Amino acid sequence: MSTAARYPFSAIVGMADLKLALLVNAVSPAVGGVLVRGEKGTAKSTVVRALASLLPDVEVVAGCRFSCDPAAPDPDCPDGPHPGAAAHQAQTRPTRLVELPVGASEDRLAGSLDIERALTEGVTAFEPGLLAAAHRGVLYVDEVNLLHDHLVDLLLDAAAMGTSHVEREGVSVRHAARFLLVGTMNPEEGELRPQLLDRFGLTVEVAATREPAERAEVVRRRLAFDADPAGFAAAYADEEARLAAHIRAARRRLPRVVLTDAALRQITAVCAAFDVDGLRADLVTARAAMALAAWRDHPEVTSDDVRDAARLALPHRRRRDPLDAPGLDEDRLDEALEQAGADDPSDPGDGPEGPDGPDGPDGPGGGGGGGPAPQPGDPDAAPPAASGPERPQTTPEDTPQEGGPGGSGETAADPGETYRPRLLSVPGLGSGAPGRRSRAETPSGRTSGARLPRGRIGALHLPATLRAAAPRQRDRGRSTGGLVLARSDLREAVREGREGNLVLFCVDASGSMAARQRMRAVKGAVLSLLLDAYQRRDKVGLVTFRGREAEVALPPTSSVEAGARRLRELRTGGRTPLAAGLTRSAELLRVERLRDPRRRPLLVVVTDGRATHGGTDAVLRAGARIRSTGVETVVVDCEDGPVRLGGAARLAAVTGGSAVRLAELGADALSGLVRHARRAA
Repeated sequence: MSTAARYPFSAIVGMADLKLALLVNAVSPAVGGVLVRGEKGTAKSTVVRALASLLPDVEVVAGCRFSCDPAAPDPDCPDGPHPGAAAHQAQTRPTRLVELPVGASEDRLAGSLDIERALTEGVTAFEPGLLAAAHRGVLYVDEVNLLHDHLVDLLLDAAAMGTSHVEREGVSVRHAARFLLVGTMNPEEGELRPQLLDRFGLTVEVAATREPAERAEVVRRRLAFDADPAGFAAAYADEEARLAAHIRAARRRLPRVVLTDAALRQITAVCAAFDVDGLRADLVTARAAMALAAWRDHPEVTSDDVRDAARLALPHRRRRDPLDAPGLDEDRLDEALEQAGADDPSDPGDGPEGPDGPDGPDGPGGGGGGGPAPQPGDPDAAPPAASGPERPQTTPEDTPQEGGPGGSGETAADPGETYRPRLLSVPGLGSGAPGRRSRAETPSGRTSGARLPRGRIGALHLPATLRAAAPRQRDRGRSTGGLVLARSDLREAVREGREGNLVLFCVDASGSMAARQRMRAVKGAVLSLLLDAYQRRDKVGLVTFRGREAEVALPPTSSVEAGARRLRELRTGGRTPLAAGLTRSAELLRVERLRDPRRRPLLVVVTDGRATHGGTDAVLRAGARIRSTGVETVVVDCEDGPVRLGGAARLAAVTGGSAVRLAELGADALSGLVRHARRAA
């Protein structure tokens, strides 16, 4: 989208926290970027793209593809050297906002070497990628949680070192890659890898307003923009210019902002109170507080600057379990600030007020008693009290309820403790999305063979190339001498790694599973498998059956957090329609195979094997249908007690899968059984 057609930042309605987080990073890119989490249709991308027009222009060396600064050019720049870049070599251009598509290749992100020219012509030709284009600008990743692992690794390296290294068959290229990283994501589609999550300086939760008047204003402005983009942008041109000027002024003020010892104690006390890992949270909070002070024209960091910085910098760093939703208890935040001396009369929180910014009065605590009230959507307005809420702790009541399916009562047991489960995988060699479960052909991994190229060569298999070229060197060498390669000699490396699968849980929630300790153990086991699926980059789904039917409690998604929430809320009771559960699972897998044919499924049936509704014949037919589709099935046998009917084992045989007892699901328990068997032998 061109700058003229971009939706103005100042026209955004609401989203005060998101706009404030972006402006903080515009003032101080050292804060480390922003992660925007929110449901679909909340204008996350619109707000991020609108920021680009507010950023100050940058000076670059003319003709340098890597945006070198004329005042301090990169000594290792591939287009260099640029010694003592003179004024006539410099040019000014707008700050770039570079977008990284989810499906981009490694070469597109990091750049690529032309392998064919390097080998056949002896020319080292490097084509810069998106990391080079984003240097000294903004790198925007929409749906960042869906980014492939190998791209995440490249982003982590560049974000950590400020440089990008491209290695191809012994040829090495390095260039600077310092950028403001902004990502948007819908948590329902899956969580973000922890290492990348920690690289984002700030995080913001956004949701559509429930206020009808505000929603009407959003729609009104969007319709006006769609009808006349240029005219709409012109109406906000003055406001955009004031915001851009305020950013430039705040950047100039930033080096003079004082981080007092009292403010620093508050920052460290808050980070310690929330038990965050490492010291990155302390550094990010300090930088964000100083940027907020510069934005609000505070000579010193105030208590309100610290509070707002902590609200934005800590929610995604306090998680202890990947199945926990990010959030921050603001009452606890206030207590930590008070304990650090926020109420001391000498506290900088009662410091001087800053003048009104381009969007209205100063931030929280900065405005005077007689100043105008903050407006909704103002980046400096007081943040909503519910910003970044913690997910309510759902603890289903463990007491019988009336009116359960099949005429019996319903119960809901708390889940047991999670543990490291044994690896359940799909046999054979797949080619699905990179992950950590089943064997697959992947872009990265160990080299397992070579083949003729299927288009552009991703990774050259040099020994195989030399073997293919060797028989023809005698004829080629007569005229040129030395090694001569042709396109037909080139061989591509085949690499084997791991893929992510679709793990569909089919859970028996009938009355026979309702015994307190049994269902507690079942929920603990499935939660353990969900956590394992998160770590192995799987998609997950949940089908439950009880009474007379089965239902899809969770359609296949990458959000294991949603699966964990549904499982904790799962109630049990009624008869056991095992056939209905298998049939519903088979139909769901059929539809998902059409949507994503490369992602291989793994069906995990959690049951005691009883079928008190639908009949045994229906179970046999449903099991045979699953077997005919080739879906790998694992039956987790929940049957216990001195008398065992063996229904789960028979079900595993019908589906062509394997059975594992609930007590043997843990990796530690399985290892103990193996050691016991060896001693017995």
